[in-house]
Amino acid sequence: MADTPTLYDDDFVAWTEQQAEALRSAAKESTNHRLDWENLAEEIEDLGKSVRHQLRSQLTRIQRHLIKLDQSPAKYPRRGWRESIREARLEIETLLNENPSLKPELDRFAAEQLRQAIELAAADLEDYGELDATRRSAVYATSFTMDQILSDWFPPEPSRRRRRN
Repeated sequence: MADTPTLYDDDFVAWTEQQAEALRSAAKESTNHRLDWENLAEEIEDLGKSVRHQLRSQLTRIQRHLIKLDQSPAKYPRRGWRESIREARLEIETLLNENPSLKPELDRFAAEQLRQAIELAAADLEDYGELDATRRSAVYATSFTMDQILSDWFPPEPSRRRRRN
């Protein structure tokens, strides 16, 4: 058996899409195999969807914690938020290395997940009494570039922010 890399090895999500299409195409041809072609195709597609879900989840996690780092005056949970962001960034890097076909979808996914991240961050800040009207407006006006989301960028610390104002 050849050790030639296949699409399965190089981009699992693209492979799931290709295989689902191949199953649907094969189902249209007559065969003596008793397979549930459509459900097989759907299950394979769902494998790719779960990878997309993982990517979306990590984008939400990063944006949620970036918002809290930017808006919370709290001093001590910041380290945990930064650690969580670093872990999520590494997870995304792994997902994209294993599934390069997802790279063109990153901007759209981040934009779609921003609303969830804002809602979660606002609820977190509200729980700790840190969400006054001004901060609420700032939270809901938040957006990040893809570079801010995926690079080693973090919002400035609250003490540094105050000195600049």
